[in-house]
Amino acid sequence: MTYALNSNTARKRRIGQPLGSAGFTLVELLVVLAILGLIAAIAVPQTIGYLGRAKSNTAGIQIDNLGAVLDLYRLDVGRYPSDSEGLDALMNSPVDARNWAGPYLKKESSLLDPWSRPYQYRFPGQNGEYDLFTLGADGQEGGDGENRDVVSWQ
Repeated sequence: MTYALNSNTARKRRIGQPLGSAGFTLVELLVVLAILGLIAAIAVPQTIGYLGRAKSNTAGIQIDNLGAVLDLYRLDVGRYPSDSEGLDALMNSPVDARNWAGPYLKKESSLLDPWSRPYQYRFPGQNGEYDLFTLGADGQEGGDGENRDVVSWQ
């Protein structure tokens, strides 16, 4: 077998073999694309599941933070906001709140759950001094996974 040295690329090649023949065939490329498609088909549902759990976990953390802010409000004003005042009392002073030292939150968006709906607030609560909750991704009571209700009393 004889080899020729190509001065442009400084590599050996067989005599008679075209220089551009080194590369991938269409079949090899299709196999690689099929493998990437299988990996994506497995990974995407897992990623979507993590995103749903992340929103529910975020809602739980935000409810805990809002609960702490409600406790600060109570220390200043002497009571929790009434049903009619709602969580808006954390941002804007109610008429009869003499020692109100707010706003207690930096942004009004803190009153929205991860699905961009307002958190639900009841005072007096059915499960504690107050009830603070969100109905999850579906906006309906009950549910599993990311549709589950996230509440302050559990």
